[in-house]
Amino acid sequence: MTKEVLLTLKGLQYEAGEDNQAIETITPAEYFQIDGNHYIVYDEVSEGAEEAIENRIKFREDYLEVTKKGMVNVHMVFEEKKKNITNYATPYGEIIVGVDTGKVRMTEEEERILVQVEYSLDVNYIHMANCTISVDVRAQQSSGFSLQG
Repeated sequence: MTKEVLLTLKGLQYEAGEDNQAIETITPAEYFQIDGNHYIVYDEVSEGAEEAIENRIKFREDYLEVTKKGMVNVHMVFEEKKKNITNYATPYGEIIVGVDTGKVRMTEEEERILVQVEYSLDVNYIHMANCTISVDVRAQQSSGFSLQG
């Protein structure tokens, strides 16, 4: 896999009787691997924000970790069949977030890595939704298109 990649993040929250909330982000990112762990690093720019949010995704088989630093700060850990709790700091205050992870699946190919996570989301100890997240990493030159900055 090359250092310059195209990252597609897809998230879905679903609740009984409610409309599903889907989010998709596509952004250029940097990829590297150290000691069997895969890393994706990218900046997230929010509309109206003065500073970018630094994002780091670390993953391996059965494990995904998301760290955000900047306007929001959080360190979320998704470990298969484990519940992890963290503080999610926003400009409006902190909330307690719990993620009870069911499955983490990683598929690795020469020019693509796909990580899929199923988890339950708690906010301030109240169940909010069942969720999925998909992390799709592709070498930029094999993606069929490129983003120019």
